[in-house]
Amino acid sequence: MRKYFDIELERLNDLLLKMGVMVEELIDISIDSLLKQDEVLADKVINLDIEIDKMEIKIEKKCIELIALQQPKAKDLREISTILKIITDLERIGDNGVNIAKITKRLSNEIYIKPLIDIPHMANISKEMLRKSLDSFVKKDEELAREVAKMDDIVDDIYETIYIELLDILIEDKSKMKQIVDLLFIGRYIERISDHTTNICERIIYMISGNRVNY
Repeated sequence: MRKYFDIELERLNDLLLKMGVMVEELIDISIDSLLKQDEVLADKVINLDIEIDKMEIKIEKKCIELIALQQPKAKDLREISTILKIITDLERIGDNGVNIAKITKRLSNEIYIKPLIDIPHMANISKEMLRKSLDSFVKKDEELAREVAKMDDIVDDIYETIYIELLDILIEDKSKMKQIVDLLFIGRYIERISDHTTNICERIIYMISGNRVNY
């Protein structure tokens, strides 16, 4: 029975990583669609999110089956409950990518008020956080999870820079208000992506050490 449990837990890990790769791809495409003002790519984001939602349900079902049928030990239960928490955050990261894609569709025929530099920079850091957080899960690397969680401060600082810059533009020209609000929302969605990744790291630290942390 233990051998069967270990095999099923490994399959769960594989499904989680597959979902993580899908979410990272979704972020990539959403930012690419924004930079290229490409509605086709934006629609691809929305369709990919549907597949991510299905993956979340599949993983959740397998987690519940393992808990109900295999009576895992405390350490195993922490890992399964961590997977349940992670897939929730991954699904919400996907939702934020969809929100960016929807704004992209609104902005597809507009001329941007400024070159988009800080927003993709934020997104790249958020993607790096997500990738490293999943690495820390696979490797059971508590220190890496802590390092990734601290990267959230970098994303917050960039968002603050974007916020101030866009408000300065608004003061100069209120006719640009609609696009400025849209760009501020995009920055906020990316910030939320890094927040959800921080949640993932906190849960991984708990899984490894049994200690709850809050970054």
